[in-house]
Amino acid sequence: MNKTIITILVTLFVSASVFAQRLDKEKIKTLKIAHLTEKLDLTESEAQKFWPVYNAIEDEKSKLRIKSTNIRKDKIADKLSEKEAKSLLLEMEKIEKEKVQLQSKLLNQLLEILPAKKILKLYQAERSFKHKIFEEYKKRHSKEK
Repeated sequence: MNKTIITILVTLFVSASVFAQRLDKEKIKTLKIAHLTEKLDLTESEAQKFWPVYNAIEDEKSKLRIKSTNIRKDKIADKLSEKEAKSLLLEMEKIEKEKVQLQSKLLNQLLEILPAKKILKLYQAERSFKHKIFEEYKKRHSKEK
């Protein structure tokens, strides 16, 4: 009986933890959209064309980040053979090239939708958003200590 209760509690805890992480990701995504919208000052026509392109590329970038994390996860350099280490490095390089290709694809697609100045504003807005999120993270974690 105790094992069943413990199993249920552990399952609930893990589920709640995963759900909370999902909410955090969704909240950050919503905040990013709001931030970019404010900074870019897109016309209605631009926004209708911009968001589908931007979101599709962001989804592809996210998949690459996950792929990169998964191939490196639990890898300890000292425990890898030279052949395994080389293979890992080549796979990491391949993913980095894919990221660069995605960024180029995004730029080329956006140049058909937005003026170059707004694309520069996008890059600046993305950087400022990352900075805001990082500062918020530092603030929250400094309070925990």
